[in-house]
Amino acid sequence: MKRENMKKISPEQAHSMLKKEGLDISLEQAEEVLVFLRKMANIVVSNYLNQSNHGEDS
Repeated sequence: MKRENMKKISPEQAHSMLKKEGLDISLEQAEEVLVFLRKMANIVVSNYLNQSNHGEDS
């Protein structure tokens, strides 16, 4: 799936999902959670790709 076709979870959606799980946070906090998770996802993918590229050099 191309990145352009992927829909991002909105802060409102994240807030609703977290509330259903019993986590009572503000909409602003839900937005910060999303920012953090997106950063973490980018780091994990970058690390994975870097490890894969280094394995091919050997």
